[in-house]
Amino acid sequence: MTSPWLIDPAQLWPDYRPTRLLELPALARRCGVARVYAKAENERPLGNFKSLGGMTAGLRALARVTGADSLDALQRHCRQSPAPMRLLCASDGNHGLAVAAAAQRVGAHATVYLPAAVDEPRAARIAALGGKVVRIDGSYDDAVLAASAMAARGDGVLIADTASDPGDAVVADVMHGYGLLTRELAGQWPDHAGGPPSHAFIQAGVGGLAAAMAEGLRTQLRASACIVVVEPDSAACVTRALQAGAPVAIDGDLDTAAGMLSCGLASAPALAVLLRHDARGIGVDEAMLDLAVTALREAGGPHSTASGAAGLAGLLRASADPELRAAHALGGDSRVLLVISEGDAALRD
Repeated sequence: MTSPWLIDPAQLWPDYRPTRLLELPALARRCGVARVYAKAENERPLGNFKSLGGMTAGLRALARVTGADSLDALQRHCRQSPAPMRLLCASDGNHGLAVAAAAQRVGAHATVYLPAAVDEPRAARIAALGGKVVRIDGSYDDAVLAASAMAARGDGVLIADTASDPGDAVVADVMHGYGLLTRELAGQWPDHAGGPPSHAFIQAGVGGLAAAMAEGLRTQLRASACIVVVEPDSAACVTRALQAGAPVAIDGDLDTAAGMLSCGLASAPALAVLLRHDARGIGVDEAMLDLAVTALREAGGPHSTASGAAGLAGLLRASADPELRAAHALGGDSRVLLVISEGDAALRD
């Protein structure tokens, strides 16, 4: 069941407005390209793009379970249900925040499984929205297994942002939510830009955002455009999957300052999209992630985190290396899109 009132994620927030598309000339000069644009997802409700995916998928899943045909009907059902409706998810922080917001919106409950490395401010933000936080002694991937096990026991409705099944309906809803970025971008490109963008450097945890951008931008970029997936060197699961043609679990502790990207296994639905669009991967070290945060701020961009500015880290690395410049066809006429996927509010709270 697809509910018409849930098709557009823009309907899910009362004072919806598109996030800005910023042009950052200082970064273009630094990287030796014609233009750099940054979609400011720090301006979303909850301070990050995940508010679109988790909210959309959570409410759609509850609508499928209850048969509700409107938001009001879903709220009535959840609040009158003799047994509380519960959403379950695993998260590094932001997806769980969005799922907790979805539950709060309709009077349901949410349980969010967080890996041990997630900092307390991010956990506290989930709890402030009424979400129950369960800490997992392990990685994000261990949290995914824990949430899936609880859903299999019948403890709630699983709102996953990753899956082994390429046709998973909930993950498709998550990525549809993220796709609002590209629908907004269609009306935001400046007339003086000199043609459509040639590159999109998009950060990845399990790959959902990158896949949504690749799919949604297919008619907005140059025909020969490059979709570049940027990951920390220590957690490059999407790059490994692109090379293998299938999700492959990576070894190591996945430790990185870009905690929202600390994932060891790519999402199969996301990978299918990225392979279809010939996406390529690039890894960045911790020093480059740190540099990107500073460079973004100094160029007049949003204050962000290592996760939020990771796409820029990929551009900085590629633009500074002649071999990588050639491999990614970066030149003086290139027009590059970045997504600043979160603000730094969660680290300041």
